[in-house]
Amino acid sequence: MTLTSPPLERLPKAGLLIGSDRVLSSSVGSIDHVYPGTGEVTGSVPLAGPAEIDQAVAAARSAFAEWRVVAPNVRRRAMLRLAALVREHAEELSELCIIENGTPRPFADSYPELVADLLEYNAGWTDKIGGEVVPTWPLRALDYTVEEPYGVVGILIPWNGPFGSAGMTMAPALAAGNCVVVKPPELAPWSVLRLGELALEAGFPPGVINVVPAGPVGGEALVRHRGVDYVHFTGSGVTARHILTAAAETLKPVGLELGGKSPRIIFPDADLQGAVVESIGNLAVLSGQGCIYGMRVLAHVDVYDQVVGMVQAFSGHIALGDPFAPTTQMGPVINTAARDRILGMVERAQAEGARLVAGGTPGEGDLARGSFVAPTVFADVAPGSELAREEVFGPVIAITPFSDEEEAVRLANDTDFGLAAYIWTNDLRRAHVVADRLEAGNVWINGFLGIPAGAPFGGHKQSGYGRLGGREGVREFTRTKNVYTPFDPLPSL
Repeated sequence: MTLTSPPLERLPKAGLLIGSDRVLSSSVGSIDHVYPGTGEVTGSVPLAGPAEIDQAVAAARSAFAEWRVVAPNVRRRAMLRLAALVREHAEELSELCIIENGTPRPFADSYPELVADLLEYNAGWTDKIGGEVVPTWPLRALDYTVEEPYGVVGILIPWNGPFGSAGMTMAPALAAGNCVVVKPPELAPWSVLRLGELALEAGFPPGVINVVPAGPVGGEALVRHRGVDYVHFTGSGVTARHILTAAAETLKPVGLELGGKSPRIIFPDADLQGAVVESIGNLAVLSGQGCIYGMRVLAHVDVYDQVVGMVQAFSGHIALGDPFAPTTQMGPVINTAARDRILGMVERAQAEGARLVAGGTPGEGDLARGSFVAPTVFADVAPGSELAREEVFGPVIAITPFSDEEEAVRLANDTDFGLAAYIWTNDLRRAHVVADRLEAGNVWINGFLGIPAGAPFGGHKQSGYGRLGGREGVREFTRTKNVYTPFDPLPSL
């Protein structure tokens, strides 16, 4: 198989976007970005350190004085212009998504439309952010609330889907009147840098959107910075604990969208092909590197063998290969370290007694140049095992049997995570009773077609807190002020 080299002419100029300036060097040096499809270095990425974070926060604070009082319709038009530019540059942005983390072209092509949709939806909230009049007693008064922007919001986004994550967080933050300092991951910086450039072209005042690729040093400086009023982080629980510790220094609020170990419950009356095809789709898209994917399959004993056989068969038909090819369904994982970590979990799962029925190997032939892992399926996975409880973040499906509804719910909830869950059944009563009992922030019944822009998205338990999307997503980036004016004379002393 021939692998396409990344078209380097598509890359934006490496550097930090602070205000309207490109900072091409930094106080902490740079890192080589590696395209995971072939292992080729695409370019050197300057990393923000404390000095550059200071500059970005200063630019955001300066811009906030103007941006917070900009008329809502002006903010709305800027966001709509940016959405139009994202659509206009869709092919370029799609290729950047492929280059930065090996997203297969069919999925990468969907990102620009997703981000444009998020910008348009949240633009509609700019003139609907208000408050309420509060009844008062025993004295007459006018008491009302105002929803205000925090000010400067620090946004830390993950490498598995940085462009989409930027859209989910930046759009409501901007609609609410905040300025943002966005830290894209050093492993995948290109698409968000280009989004920042397009924002300036769309007419956003310099400093409203700042993009500062950084590693742990810059990320910690952003979270600790006294000029940052709110932080939103998407990523791992391990990093989230460090962020909470750093944010505690200034008592700033933090929103967290973390990992998952999402169960897919398949009852005997389910559309088995639909359930299995969706499981395989989750395995292929982003090579299983997604927090909401239902890679922990719980199948009823009456259909268990059938489900295992179907998952095994379908996994063998996944087109694994060149991310730039339009027929590719599954690409590489982010890097060789991730590949080796995933293969280590595969070895341990076999040692614990799980039955490997497909995959479990690195890419072969030309694919060995990149960080590929074959689609992997395990059956007979013990509920208490590492594979059943820990997030793999790779193309590995774990299948476990259950005997009845009670056991299905117990197994589904037997995890520290609570981001997503999937139910497959044609029994309407069962579907909603089980959904009510699942400890997850998001439940899909008989199919997943994405996350609507108007739907709140977020987790329970160690999958984080706070919501992105819908009205709740806009509220995430506002704080409430109460204003009280008495009508009656104040009592004399």
